[in-house]
Amino acid sequence: MGHASVDCPRLFAAKHCPRYTLIYQYSKNPLYMNQAYFSPGNDCLQAIQDNITATMRSIKICVFTISDDRITEALLRACHKGVQVQLLTDNKKLYDLGSDIRKLAAEGISVRIDRTHNHMHHKFAIFDQEALLTGSYNWTRSAANYNHENLLVTNQPDLVSAYLHTFEKLWAEMAVYKVKRP
Repeated sequence: MGHASVDCPRLFAAKHCPRYTLIYQYSKNPLYMNQAYFSPGNDCLQAIQDNITATMRSIKICVFTISDDRITEALLRACHKGVQVQLLTDNKKLYDLGSDIRKLAAEGISVRIDRTHNHMHHKFAIFDQEALLTGSYNWTRSAANYNHENLLVTNQPDLVSAYLHTFEKLWAEMAVYKVKRP
């Protein structure tokens, strides 16, 4: 297997990012880009924000909760520029203090919620059906500031496809969240 470094492609980030490692097995295979990020610190947060900002068409998010306003604001900017954002989340975390899920739904983001007593505990996002972000990183301030967590960003087609299939399956199974108007 060979390795080489290149500057950041638009697919992964719009503003700040470290150099990515291209990984290829054989000369006939396409090049894949993979990058790992770790917290505490802002590396994981920055990777999420940069991928949201770089997205042109669609973002499919499957997370336990979102309570980091910086991520919420990036998602709202994407939505307002015409990016289709779909969000799957846990039904029990929806009403937690600090949860931004209801705000995102009220702003026009399509939200579906788990209907079971179990937790929907995935943490992944798919950008333009070309890039995958996944790992233990919770989309919360605590994850950035205190927790030891990780993210992997890749454009490896078989991985993106597997997560896309799982997203579509869960999207079909979960309940539409309807914004409650006062």
